[in-house]
Amino acid sequence: MPPRWPSRGDGGCPFATAPDDLSEPVPWRPELTAVTVILDAAPEGFDSASPVDPRALGGLLADLAGIDGRHVIVADAAGEHRLWLRDPQPGRPLAAVIPLDKDFVTRIASLLRFHRRLLGRAAGPLPRGWPLTAYRLARLDLMLRALDLRDGGATYREIAVALGRDEAARLSASDWKMSAARSFVVRLVRDGIAMMNGDYRKLLRIR
Repeated sequence: MPPRWPSRGDGGCPFATAPDDLSEPVPWRPELTAVTVILDAAPEGFDSASPVDPRALGGLLADLAGIDGRHVIVADAAGEHRLWLRDPQPGRPLAAVIPLDKDFVTRIASLLRFHRRLLGRAAGPLPRGWPLTAYRLARLDLMLRALDLRDGGATYREIAVALGRDEAARLSASDWKMSAARSFVVRLVRDGIAMMNGDYRKLLRIR
């Protein structure tokens, strides 16, 4: 039996299964991922609408079947295409579904990219803000390291030293309390706790 896509009541898990390796693309829940193109059976009378075979578009980075359809990530040098085929029946004419939510513009931009790919043209870049910047990735790395150290019983000063703020070890108690290094570490731990408690979902939204 294929893995089941979790519902909202399944503990908030934003991906199909708990992945052991996040180095490869993961099919995230489409309502949380504004760049996902949602495809469903075309309305009656639109028989000229085209079917979509993701395998004909190029390499598939992920392909997951669930009770709510098929979730696919198609490789593209300009940026991957995330598809949710609510009706995965081969050869069925399809239509795009665009929810009227706050991510409407991003969903339209992602659909236009995918449509260009269907036509054999260059899809163009992903919507601005979707890929995490190098700065954002670096800060997330520091945040996770700080949170792990704090959960392991380290003090803020010990965390600062472990993260390369060597001057923290030499400061007096009063200077340490007022230092930029302490403020930086406190923010990292605070934001890491918030991420752990649900703010990680914000990473799936356009920034």
